[in-house]
Amino acid sequence: MNDVTSSIQMECENRLTNLYKESHNWLLQVAYNVTKNTENAEDMVQELYEYLHKKCNPKLYWKDKSYNLLYCSKFLKHRFINKTKKLNRITYVEEIIDVELDFEYDTEKDLAIQKAYDEVIGELKRLEATKLWPQSKLFQLYWCTDDTLDEVAKNIGISKSTTFLAVKKIRTYLKQVINNPFNE
Repeated sequence: MNDVTSSIQMECENRLTNLYKESHNWLLQVAYNVTKNTENAEDMVQELYEYLHKKCNPKLYWKDKSYNLLYCSKFLKHRFINKTKKLNRITYVEEIIDVELDFEYDTEKDLAIQKAYDEVIGELKRLEATKLWPQSKLFQLYWCTDDTLDEVAKNIGISKSTTFLAVKKIRTYLKQVINNPFNE
């Protein structure tokens, strides 16, 4: 097994050397077309070489003694897109923090939300003494967490449809019992 691994590593190194010799300028041009910056293009090609060296994947071989150039060009494009998205998310968050508000913060809305939340939780606690107790617990797990219906169902060990029906039943019940201040 060790001989097979070392032979694959040797072949990967040979193909990586051939890729550099035969296609380095082409890869730089592809990266430059994507990034529009020489330094970023060089960094992207370097990341490609590092990735291919670490991965050592024979599926990426080309017919000749190099790597698949189509894969390499797609790698460069997707890596740049992912980096750009990540940078945009970071700056986007910073912009939100730095934005000055032109309006006064409405604390009454917060109080109304808190009141509605307390009403729902109080009604769910009241349902613990009734036959709707299991459904109310499922609704509480779904409503008080960021889990999806599927995640709640998997955590408990029941089907997604059972969870959906229980949540729907409690939601319908709560709409009949509690006045929602946000529907007005």
